[in-house]
Order: sequence, then C-alpha cells, then structure tokens
Amino acid sequence: MPLIFEFHYTLHDAQGRVVDTSRGAMPVICLESAGQVIEGIEWALRGMTPGQKQKISVPPELGYGHRDPTLVQRVPRRQLPVDDFKVGDKFQTGPDRHAPVVTIVAIEGESVLLDANHPLVGEFLFFEVELVAARMATPKEIAIMGDATPPKNELIPKNAFPTSTSHESPWHWHRRIRL
Repeated sequence: MPLIFEFHYTLHDAQGRVVDTSRGAMPVICLESAGQVIEGIEWALRGMTPGQKQKISVPPELGYGHRDPTLVQRVPRRQLPVDDFKVGDKFQTGPDRHAPVVTIVAIEGESVLLDANHPLVGEFLFFEVELVAARMATPKEIAIMGDATPPKNELIPKNAFPTSTSHESPWHWHRRIRL
C-alpha cells in the first residue's frame, strides 16, 4: 500500500530567495508514487519521519527536467484568448488544475512565441521540507488521488500546438495567470 504524505515546503532559488512555500497554509497532501510531486521531494519524504525537517537539493532530472525545445512554438496572436497581453504573461489552457500553462516569451508582429516548459525547468531546486504526517493510504484515497496524476515534465503534448490557419483557437483557453 502506498503512503499518504502531508508536508510543508519552502523552495529557494540558487540565490536563496523564496520562490514558493506552503507555510501559512494547510500542508501539501500527496499519494506516494502518483506523480503528484516532483521525484526529488518524494524520495526525500520516503526517508523521513513525521516531525523531521530536511534541506534538499533537487537536480533537474528529479525536478522539472531539462528544457524541451519542442514545447516552444509560434502561434498567430489572434489565437490568444485576449487582445491585451505582454511578454511574461501566462495562460492556463484549460479548466482542469493540471491543464497546460504557457508563457508568452516573444511577440513578433502577428505571431506570438509560447513556451510550455515549466518555469523551473533545468534548475537545481533547493527545498526545506518538513514531514508533518505519513500513513498508509486507504483504497478510497488511492482510487481518488491516483486518478489525479498530472503529466510529468510535459505540460503540453508535443502535438498540441495549433497548426490550424482558421481564426478559431484549437486550444480551450481558460484563464490568464498572474504570478
């Protein structure tokens, strides 16, 4: 039976700045081996006991992988869901919380260059992790949480970039994300 982990984390960049944290909120809850957290975190959690805190350095191979140039594509600007956008804007491409996210990396006339690589792709990640609780998952949790697995290191399938010349967007654009 896999475990359910409850943990807090703080992610720092290479300069020591806080990038993200779960502190001040409920602990993150994940099902072991369901792909819900990066491998480097899950490996560390497996070796920890509740209440233990640990600093973890995660290489790209166990984090968000390496940059995939096929996830950077040029699309007609008319296919974006809004007219007002700028370099750096992020869009979630569907209503599901695991829907692909793309970042506008360049605007060139009537074309927009979109990047679906994770913002932390290729980076070493520096975490402070505290395991709050670990217990055996119930069959119901396995059934529910096991179905929630996001695709690993591939936010948009390689064949998902539109090739249509119509004015209709082949993507279901859901919302703009402000980070």
